[in-house]
Amino acid sequence: MARILPALAALNGLLAVTIGAFGAHAITDPQAKEWIITATRFQLPHAAAAFALLAWQPRAKLAPWLLTLGALIFAGALQGLALGGPRLLGMVAPVGGTLMIAGWGWVLVQALRGR
Repeated sequence: MARILPALAALNGLLAVTIGAFGAHAITDPQAKEWIITATRFQLPHAAAAFALLAWQPRAKLAPWLLTLGALIFAGALQGLALGGPRLLGMVAPVGGTLMIAGWGWVLVQALRGR
């Protein structure tokens, strides 16, 4: 169980770089390119943030979980749209965004509490 969170954070990084590179070189549709760029802009830094939070606050794993799952859901929805997935994925992206916001809010709370 202790390996799941770092593995998911690494998956975020892997997908951001892989799909970002694919989008830069193989996608021609401007809307699809924009979705991939937006996904990558959110996904890659949240992968790094999850690892930083694991080092900073190893006992309080809620924030890295929220950031990691939020980034996977948000970016995955946009990447799915860009790769031809159903438009319904557009309604899933805000769930991921909300989780990322909650994750950063939790970081703020913990920082103010001195933990």
